[in-house]
Amino acid sequence: MVPATPLSGAHIDKILDLVLRYRLPAMFSLPNIARDRGLMALGVDQADIYRRAAGYVDKVLKGADPGELPIELPAKFDFVINLRPAQALGLTIPQAVLLQATEVVQ
Repeated sequence: MVPATPLSGAHIDKILDLVLRYRLPAMFSLPNIARDRGLMALGVDQADIYRRAAGYVDKVLKGADPGELPIELPAKFDFVINLRPAQALGLTIPQAVLLQATEVVQ
């Protein structure tokens, strides 16, 4: 599992190269990495987070006290599976797992 940290983000290309070179099935916490070259990812829906943040900005600009606004946890998550790295690693993803994915990249 590769977490979304500044360090892993700064070296994501190298991490992906090493994962493929050493044939390691890796899971990421940012769905866009699985859409690109990663095997799979489970993480918050980034577009949903930004939309919700815009709602907070709107409330503050309309005079709401930021200290009085409730803290919200992520509500929408994406589970992305990329079949290209799976094939390169010689993995067969079970149908039961594929059915749980919010997106399967061919």
